[in-house]
Amino acid sequence: MSEHSERSVIVERTSSGQFVATNARGGSIRFGTSPDGDQDAGFTPVELFLAAIGGCSAVDVDKATGRHAEPTRFTVTVTGDKVSDDDLGNRLTNLEVAFAVAFPDDEGAERARAILPRAVKASHDRLCTVSRTVEIGTPVRTTVTDA
Repeated sequence: MSEHSERSVIVERTSSGQFVATNARGGSIRFGTSPDGDQDAGFTPVELFLAAIGGCSAVDVDKATGRHAEPTRFTVTVTGDKVSDDDLGNRLTNLEVAFAVAFPDDEGAERARAILPRAVKASHDRLCTVSRTVEIGTPVRTTVTDA
């Protein structure tokens, strides 16, 4: 196994159903659920999870193909079905990551197109920490501390 390096974010409540996650570098993202069903409330935690899977793979694939050609289109669509189950609880099933990538007809584009399927496979099989964690599975431990 390689190095063990802790990663963390801090999630703080900003108002009813609204939160902000901040990383160690000071980056932040707002998310939550709207108690009144407002669709303009931004990302939900499930959508952030899907974005993390797609974003992780997108970074891997872009790094591999972008060395050869700048894409004219680079879209990653991540879908899943939310299931409520009495035995196993709420979860997503049928997760799918779909890449739609196009390159111009210029120098390096043919190489980038040839690398694309291998880059997607490498991301899925070994590089993307997010999807690898889901695929392999890891326990999540929760604790409660006094504030």
